[in-house]
Amino acid sequence: MTQTSRKFGPFRGSHLIAIVLALGAGLWVASGVVTGKAPARKDLSSEAAAAPAVLTLVRVRPLSAESRQGEVVLYGRTEAVSDAELAAETAGRVVKRTATKGTWVKKGAPLFQLAMDDRMARLKEAEAMVDFQTIAFNAAQRLSKKQFQSKVKLAEVAADLAKAKAGLSAARLDVQRTTVRAPIDGYVETLPANVGDFVQTGDVVATIVKLNPIRVAAQVSERNVTRLKTGGTAWAVLPDGRTLQGDLRYISKAGKSETRTFRVEIWIDNEAGTVPEGLTTELKIPTGSEPAHRVTPAVLTLDENGIIGVKAVDGDSKVVFHPVRILADTPEGIWLGGLPPTLTLITVGQEFVQAGQKVRTLDETVAGKTVEKAAEKAEGS
Repeated sequence: MTQTSRKFGPFRGSHLIAIVLALGAGLWVASGVVTGKAPARKDLSSEAAAAPAVLTLVRVRPLSAESRQGEVVLYGRTEAVSDAELAAETAGRVVKRTATKGTWVKKGAPLFQLAMDDRMARLKEAEAMVDFQTIAFNAAQRLSKKQFQSKVKLAEVAADLAKAKAGLSAARLDVQRTTVRAPIDGYVETLPANVGDFVQTGDVVATIVKLNPIRVAAQVSERNVTRLKTGGTAWAVLPDGRTLQGDLRYISKAGKSETRTFRVEIWIDNEAGTVPEGLTTELKIPTGSEPAHRVTPAVLTLDENGIIGVKAVDGDSKVVFHPVRILADTPEGIWLGGLPPTLTLITVGQEFVQAGQKVRTLDETVAGKTVEKAAEKAEGS
């Protein structure tokens, strides 16, 4: 047995070397704790902060304005320009009805006949009273000229004559009122009274509507009301597809505070009476030529205040929100007003970015050409 084996007992040399290395490593680590000089470690958080942020990619398309005939599109209902609720002007029983609902009548045409009762007798009485008072007045006048009658007495006789004449006029008018006549030209809409019914003075016995011309009433928003002017031409599209030309006759000067809208009226010739009252009608009111952009409805969005508009990218690659006015809706797309003459419109990704945010852009026109070339190359190969 050697001297080394005797000194360290069962430990071999390799074991001793391992123990020495372990002790050395422990002392080195301990020295760092004591002195505060631990081995330097990489600061991952600072590296992450220093790394550049990834910008959102959006697809864009350059747009230029085109001159287009602007128009305001509204929805309203047809209304009769004038109508009349006909009330009985005297009491009596209905003995004859000469009109039917839905028929067209001229002004003055008879609709009902009320019973005469004793009206003719009272008329004859009134006529006789006028004759008597006329004779009395003439006699008093002759006596007054001869100074056999005072002027006071003559005035009394004259007053009696005037009273008799008034009674005669009332009796004649009462007889005339037994025939209920149409006050305007139009269509008979309602006839609530029937033969045998007793009507009182003031009871409604008929409703007549005048449909020529007919008007379409609609509400226009406060944003568009200043674009309209009375006297201009408008177009009404009926539910059956007919398009009729009319005139803008009325624009309200006071808007509704609840809806912030203004009433407008379009008058349309309806001589044949083919347009009834109460139809839902689309109105197209031209507003003159103005710059406009044609886009797909998919690009429309809302800002935080609920205003409709589109998002574009400016020269610094930042998102900009532009409020718009919808001028027309066509099969090829919608026409927008209120935009700059030229802009870079965001066509894909507008819902994922906010105004003021910096983005990366991909021109869809360039991307489309690249795809087409790739497809042509693939076909050629």
